Amino acid sequence: MSKTTRRTASSRASQRFTPAVKMGASVSAAVALFGISFGALAVAAGLSVWQTVALSALMFTGGSQFAFIGVLASGGAPAAATAGATLLSVRNSIYAVQLKALLNPTGVKKYVAAQVTIDESMAVSTAQQDPDEQHRGFWVTGIGVYLGWNLATLIGAVLGDFIAEPEALGLDGAVVAAFLGLLWPRLRGREPWALAVVAALVTVLTTPAVPAGIPILIAAAVAVVWSLASQKPKQSKNPEVSRS
Repeated sequence: MSKTTRRTASSRASQRFTPAVKMGASVSAAVALFGISFGALAVAAGLSVWQTVALSALMFTGGSQFAFIGVLASGGAPAAATAGATLLSVRNSIYAVQLKALLNPTGVKKYVAAQVTIDESMAVSTAQQDPDEQHRGFWVTGIGVYLGWNLATLIGAVLGDFIAEPEALGLDGAVVAAFLGLLWPRLRGREPWALAVVAALVTVLTTPAVPAGIPILIAAAVAVVWSLASQKPKQSKNPEVSRS
């Protein structure tokens, strides 16, 4: 192999494994592992293997999925579980508006992008400065997490289906632990911590007073309102700019 050929091959390899691609791949691998827990816990909560797989394939937002099965496991109604999960996933709509302006996907890509717009793909994409890297970060992370999460969900659901006593899994504690595992990396800065504390406080205060599943619905509503309020553009401190 000539030096020119080697340099060309090295250049192509460096283009394939850019910082955004490496970051997206590592995030995908780490997040996918939680899919095993979700699969096993969803079956323990009363879902069938295929219901569990369908939930990951269609809903595909980890926090909302754990919230859904957490409500079911605590005796809440499916309607309350669905409402809580839906409210938690509203944040993805906010991400979609930002990513539409950033990436501007067209054609079929627009629909695929809608499905893989999650916390992780948003974070990796917006962490990049170069526009090409923003695209790579979004797609590598979004598709990587989707494939890994769904495969891990199937593995966890199949394994969980063979457990004779699902309650032995300690579903309540396991859901909390898995949910915290997804939440912890996002608690950077004062605002996420403040929101987490407020949501936890709301849940604790409302649990004795309302039926199972409703506290997480209320906490989710608080989180959504907080998120929407924080998205409002800040007024400029320059009076001339503010008047224009």
